[in-house]
Amino acid sequence: MTATALHDPACRRCPRLAEFLDGVRTERADYFAAPVPGFGPPGGRLLIVGLAPGMHGANRTGRPFTGDYAGLLLYRGLHALGFASAPESLAAGDGLQLFDCRIANAVKCLPPANKPLPEEISTCNAFLRAELARVPPGGVVLALGHIAHQAVLRALGEKPSRFRFAHNARHPLPYGRWLVDSYHTSRYNVQTGRIDEAMFTAALASARDLIDPTT
Repeated sequence: MTATALHDPACRRCPRLAEFLDGVRTERADYFAAPVPGFGPPGGRLLIVGLAPGMHGANRTGRPFTGDYAGLLLYRGLHALGFASAPESLAAGDGLQLFDCRIANAVKCLPPANKPLPEEISTCNAFLRAELARVPPGGVVLALGHIAHQAVLRALGEKPSRFRFAHNARHPLPYGRWLVDSYHTSRYNVQTGRIDEAMFTAALASARDLIDPTT
């Protein structure tokens, strides 16, 4: 991997994750079961950062937030605000397009029990740093969840303690960019009432409105 690479499809830098994916490929030969690349045009003015691929979502389909519950609110919101060509992401070959927007994860490989270890988040941070380097001045990063929020700040060389995570919080970043926080759109968060469609749409609208139209 070079300093500017966005993705390494053969990455095995995290032994626990690499071995876990080996087992998944053995049991589920039809699953993508590899590091999941970002989706959408690199350099879009909106970068959405999630946590990691879900077992039956991105790990199955090879596209972030695709094929499981977590993508339902996300893609409906993106479509409603003009960032996506359709309100649902079904599979990597479904023709869906993103406009001026890209989606990536803090960790590119499926973690056991959906819980990456701190050292795995740190190892994968170089890929996220490369994604963030392509967000132009005046662009916005939307972090889905506290771990994604911290990963973004570390990738930018900022101290996470200086930026308190809260739903729909807005934090100024260098070069006229912004970080906006949202609770993750996971099934658990939706079913427990931590986030609903209106709340997510509000955070996404905040991100859209902060994008500098002159960039």
